Amino acid sequence: MTTHRPLPHPSMTCFKAYDIRGLLGAELNADIACRIGRAFAETLGARRVVVGRDCRASSETLMAAVIDGLLGAGVEVCDLGLCGTEEMYFATTHLDACGGIEVTASHNPMDYNGMKMVGRGSAPLDPATDMVAVRALAESGAFAPRRAGGVVVDASRARAAYVERVVSFVDASTLRPMTILVNAGNGAAGPTFDAIAKALVARGAPLRFVRMHHAPDGSFPNGIPNPLLPENQPMTAEAVVAAGADLGVAWDGDFDRCFFFDHLGQFVPGEYVVGLLAQVFLAKEPGATIVHDPRVVWNTEAIVAAAGGRAQPSRTGHAFLKQALRDTGAVYGGEMSAHHYFRDFMACDSGMIPWLLIAELMGRSGLRLAELVAGARTAFPSSGEINFRVAETDAAVARVEAAFGHLALDTNRLDGLSMQFADWRLNLRASNTEPLLRLNVETRGNPDALAVHTARVAAVIQNREAK
Repeated sequence: MTTHRPLPHPSMTCFKAYDIRGLLGAELNADIACRIGRAFAETLGARRVVVGRDCRASSETLMAAVIDGLLGAGVEVCDLGLCGTEEMYFATTHLDACGGIEVTASHNPMDYNGMKMVGRGSAPLDPATDMVAVRALAESGAFAPRRAGGVVVDASRARAAYVERVVSFVDASTLRPMTILVNAGNGAAGPTFDAIAKALVARGAPLRFVRMHHAPDGSFPNGIPNPLLPENQPMTAEAVVAAGADLGVAWDGDFDRCFFFDHLGQFVPGEYVVGLLAQVFLAKEPGATIVHDPRVVWNTEAIVAAAGGRAQPSRTGHAFLKQALRDTGAVYGGEMSAHHYFRDFMACDSGMIPWLLIAELMGRSGLRLAELVAGARTAFPSSGEINFRVAETDAAVARVEAAFGHLALDTNRLDGLSMQFADWRLNLRASNTEPLLRLNVETRGNPDALAVHTARVAAVIQNREAK
């Protein structure tokens, strides 16, 4: 058990902009996890905290350490066991807890782990205040005397209520017969998906599922589940075609992101999914506000405007999108990285709600996913996110602004550098979680110009001549 006055710990580099992520061993271990649990409870004045974990080999040990820290603060710990991050979000509100912690490294390499944390009402922790305070207390070890009364309770029953909430987002009577291939990537998604599928069958949904890499396995025998990486997409794409599926869905390790493949096995980039989901909600709630990240925006803005809604940009990252939903009352928010946020899901992100809504849209419209996004792909081609490792990110951004700024019709610094021109647009921003500079370029209906502009900007970032 941790004493209330442990020695100060060197700077905890596992604290990132809005979550915790670190290399196992020096950056994140049981002692650090215990300190974080204790600091989380004391900073929030928590008396009840929900805790869950993904299926990584290290997650069970780290979760036990977090629980130890929480117990030291006299907390009632609601133990969800193996679950997705969104189940922790749901249970935090459902069980009227003061906060929640999910032990997960999501899509990071095998030798990493981390935590995602929320406060009361599943609200994000403020990166500038709450996260700073938790880190400072965890590092100093200046904890209050150990409190009595800490207890662990089994909260796995919360899954049934979570399933009911997720399924409530769609009208099962609108779903048409459809085969859906689902790839859980041997992450945490399998058991939760099975509970959702069972609930859909009970409602008469005519869906047939083909399961792939479904069993949770922390050794990830089929690779780390990160379907955003192009090299990981053929596995699902080929399986969709082989199964003759109408739709393919794949999740990352803690399934707070989901990714789509059409019946031809084509990967559907996240910005087009944001547009579709915006369309779904604006049909249900005309005039609603839709929040989106600032990386690729023209397709989303066009769809929202055509439907009479209001498009509201937000800084990239789950803490910022969630706060934007809460501040604006937006019904939905989406990021091109496949995070999708829902007002009626505690303004939190879910990887299970989106595929249900896409299946409902296909059922209502009678169109395949490829047909639903064909117009957007043509009207607003985009580069996809391109990552650069550069010695000095600020200098690289300054070079891009110097090279193109005099031609820009609009320059915006909401999140990195965004510049808009007559027929193309760019966003360049430093990653919140990795030492990378991320570039996105989009054009209006001109894939040839997209390639030219992307190459020109990339050359400036890398301080070389464009070919």
